[in-house]
Amino acid sequence: MSELDRLEAGLEYRYDDPEVARRKDAASAGCRRLNDCDPLDAVAREAAARDLLGSAGEGLDIQPGFHCDYGKNIHVGRSFTANYNVTILDGAPVHVGDYCMVGPNTIITTTGHPLSAAARRERKAISRPINIGDDVWLGGNVTVLPGVTIGDNVVVAAGAVVTKDVPSGSVVAGVPARIVRTLGDA
Repeated sequence: MSELDRLEAGLEYRYDDPEVARRKDAASAGCRRLNDCDPLDAVAREAAARDLLGSAGEGLDIQPGFHCDYGKNIHVGRSFTANYNVTILDGAPVHVGDYCMVGPNTIITTTGHPLSAAARRERKAISRPINIGDDVWLGGNVTVLPGVTIGDNVVVAAGAVVTKDVPSGSVVAGVPARIVRTLGDA
């Protein structure tokens, strides 16, 4: 089994493997094309973003400073907005619903590393999917960790670190993020 096969199967893999590294290199080039677009040319920015991502609904808006590991594992719905300096490490799939906003300096990471120092020395990683529902707002400087599912109509307060699943209709805050309030249907 190749390291890329291991990554795609959700197993521990070497992130410095040449085949895995080629994905990241291609994403880096795509991110550069996106980030080099004239910030006033929304059409060019959207085209570059669509070329980078796996899929996107209408109304795609990604501001400068965007970075990802692969791009093709990122699937966003209608009216998706990513503010400045958003990073999505998409070794595993990231699915984001409709009408979602991602605040500046936010990190959505499907990839983590082993606790074992010996395994980290071997450049090991593991990637687990992230799912984000409809009508979600991730505030500035939020971190979403591997394997998390965030329900619909969720607000994640600025600076929160989401380490576990968040039910629909919740406001979460803190490190680690905890429910601080529930939202109505509106």
